[in-house]
Amino acid sequence: MARVFLSLGSNIGDRLANIQQAVSMLSMSDDVSIVKSSSFYETEPWGNVNQNWFVNAAVALDTNLAPLEFLKLCQSVEKQLGRIRTENKKWLERTIDIDILMYDNLVLSIDTTLNIPHPYMHKRAFVLVPMLEVKSDLVHPVFNKTISELYDELEYPEDVFLYGTILPKQE
Repeated sequence: MARVFLSLGSNIGDRLANIQQAVSMLSMSDDVSIVKSSSFYETEPWGNVNQNWFVNAAVALDTNLAPLEFLKLCQSVEKQLGRIRTENKKWLERTIDIDILMYDNLVLSIDTTLNIPHPYMHKRAFVLVPMLEVKSDLVHPVFNKTISELYDELEYPEDVFLYGTILPKQE
């Protein structure tokens, strides 16, 4: 069994329900066992800031699927929940986004199809804050730093609030 860490996000529709449903659908697979989930966080968009804020969470799970098989499962769940992928356009609004952050200590790059660890995870507060709850001492296999250390090194972290708290006025 491999230990896998995911980041999930949604900024269209019932954002909280989209994430809950995605985790539920993943856990229905005989090949997946959910180990731990973070709280939900409302987060400022990253990359394309002119869109709705996200709800994000992180999940640790065990799977006996190989990395590409697991990616296909994640993409199947995204599609079932209405995710529309647009070629050559990044960081668009979406019902659900499931990113594989880490798969054991594997370092893997298959062109643009799959990169593990996730190539931007160390730059995103919306990924690192939920991961602090799930496994703050997890060591990134490329940077050899913990999630806590990566978070402490963020230069310009975007806003991340515990879901349900009062947010600053959005422009």
